[in-house]
Amino acid sequence: MKLSVIIVNYNVKYFLEQCLLSVRMAVAGIEAEVFVVDNHSTDGSVDYLRPKFPEVIFIENPGNRGFAVANNQAIRQCRGEYVLLLNPDTILGEESIRTLCFFLDEHPGAGGIGVKMIDGHGIFLPESKRSFPSPWVSFCKIFGLSKLFPASGYFARYSLPYLNPNKQHQVEVLAGAFMMLRHEALDKAGLFDEAFFMYGEDIDLSYRLVLNGYTNYYIPERVLHYKGESTKRDEIRFVRNFYGAMLIFYKKYYPRSGWLMSFLIRLAIGLRAFAATLSRSAGGGKARKRKIKKRRLLVLCREKHFESVKAASVKCMPELEFVNLWDLDTERVMDAICRRNQMKAFTDIAFCYPDLRFEQMLLFMDTMVNKKTTYHIYNKESGQLVSPKKL
Repeated sequence: MKLSVIIVNYNVKYFLEQCLLSVRMAVAGIEAEVFVVDNHSTDGSVDYLRPKFPEVIFIENPGNRGFAVANNQAIRQCRGEYVLLLNPDTILGEESIRTLCFFLDEHPGAGGIGVKMIDGHGIFLPESKRSFPSPWVSFCKIFGLSKLFPASGYFARYSLPYLNPNKQHQVEVLAGAFMMLRHEALDKAGLFDEAFFMYGEDIDLSYRLVLNGYTNYYIPERVLHYKGESTKRDEIRFVRNFYGAMLIFYKKYYPRSGWLMSFLIRLAIGLRAFAATLSRSAGGGKARKRKIKKRRLLVLCREKHFESVKAASVKCMPELEFVNLWDLDTERVMDAICRRNQMKAFTDIAFCYPDLRFEQMLLFMDTMVNKKTTYHIYNKESGQLVSPKKL
């Protein structure tokens, strides 16, 4: 078995459906197995997806056991020479897996690979390449020095912003949203530390891979990661979970600095909580009515599918002002990319699958990066519009 793909799911069945479609296309011609570990979803994920993906091995948990435990369940069963740990809100290009397997074949010292992840606006996600959060690296991250000096290898090591995201690099930390690992390296380094419920387990595993003599790599292979916006970055709950995971890491690997890091992390949580309180107070405690912004949508599909995509888009975005068609029967995707200025007139762009390949969508998004533009994918078979607005 060349590859085992493992996805942990919790209440995102339509995102997972799209992810599994992209995985199915990416592993075509490769001896592979796919596991979905469902952490007691209440949206009917397994019943909905099992008949659509008979090749997938579903593991159903009676409760939400967390990211680390769920992944370990499947890792203990999988047989692949390489193991891909993947978030359900991701999309792979059709050629991505083949490229990455070839890289691992050619680099026997590689423990794992991370990739160039982009979000629903085409924006590069900085967690795609990171360093270990040593006390100094974490201090710079917590207190904003890394943002003040992004070009500095001394202050900005957490997310390595000074490294070109379009080039290959040796890195230390692999992101849990996409970790392609050598099974042999996992056997030596061990599985996820189940003391981490959410966040930090990927850093811990990456650290142990390096301790066991392996090198981790960043490869600029595009992957869409909608980035589970259910954990919004300004929420106190996220802050506590994230920094709590960091504290577990310090107590484990930097016991002498544990008391100091504990103090700094608790200080950071307090400051973030205070800032959030001030932000809410600035609104005077009154719910303000937001002015509804009119949106303009461009649909890339074949003409016969336009009305279906339009109907699904209007349902998802009732504030749409108008919807235009880029007819793939008469014009190529690359022609749209070449007309960048014309594309900026649209606030939303919807792709229709399978009228476009996933590789084409990812290239379009990576080329047309715009935080004011949101990308959506319509699945012709299910009739669902998958959108970051639904997370």
